[in-house]
Amino acid sequence: MPDASHFEVHDARFTALFVGSAQLEELDSSCRWAEGPVWFDDMQCLLWSDIPNQRMMRWVPDGGVSVFRSPSNFSNGNTRDRQGRLVSCEHGPRRVTRTEPDGSITILADSFEGKRLNSPNDVVVRSDGTIWFTDPTYGILSDYEGYKSDPEQSRRNVYRLDPDSGELTAVVGDFLQPNGLAFSVDETRLYIADSGASHDPAAPRHIRVFDVVDGRTLTNGRVFCSIDTGIPDGIRVDKHGNLWSSAGDGVHCFSPDATLLGKIKVPQTVANLTFGGPRRNRLFITATRSVYAIYLTTNGAQCP
Repeated sequence: MPDASHFEVHDARFTALFVGSAQLEELDSSCRWAEGPVWFDDMQCLLWSDIPNQRMMRWVPDGGVSVFRSPSNFSNGNTRDRQGRLVSCEHGPRRVTRTEPDGSITILADSFEGKRLNSPNDVVVRSDGTIWFTDPTYGILSDYEGYKSDPEQSRRNVYRLDPDSGELTAVVGDFLQPNGLAFSVDETRLYIADSGASHDPAAPRHIRVFDVVDGRTLTNGRVFCSIDTGIPDGIRVDKHGNLWSSAGDGVHCFSPDATLLGKIKVPQTVANLTFGGPRRNRLFITATRSVYAIYLTTNGAQCP
């Protein structure tokens, strides 16, 4: 019989999303805290952040692992914009940057209302080119993932950035620690994880969802789901609208109606994930020291 030991089924619908014989492959185990995976289909490689080690790593099929950038300014979340350029959240200088084709770095955002950002954490790009990112305080809590400092912002906001005009807008500010974020397939909703329970056991461990109005504002915020083990961190959406979330015991998959369909069990605490490979049917998982990959029978939504 197929080895389904990596998969924990909570709803029969989950069985259509994986092949029982698929193996959880460890691609690398050299990290202190692996985060921010992003797939480059045109270059057939995966990039991710190793935050405390001040480096970004690269994995190439049949080519192994190498250092992509060091020092990395304590980079965390990464994505690609609609022109295929790397967009990164950097804890050290507390900014969001874009890597240009010639390798130069453009600063997209490092302050709001005249005060430094906290420590941009995760980032997504909408089809209209706008950049949405979260700004918790993890990178300034200690010298481990950034530089210890007092926050200048009174809130831990989620922002929308228009890279053409430079306009930066706080779209929501009532999170304890906003973290991973992902648009629904049709971009009418934005899912945002709150990982505040990382430092406050009494805090919620949930993912909220908001309606996106005119591609600019968020309304009708409500709790979408809660994580039963660990905290939600990075999240992604597949082409069917299922939400895949990091958690303490692996990756949790929720249907569009918020039902927990099942879990992919991972031996380390999962920080983030992304779909990749030529058909976007391979899930890449950053989990504490290691980076894993597993094939699924679903595909990631067609967005960075």
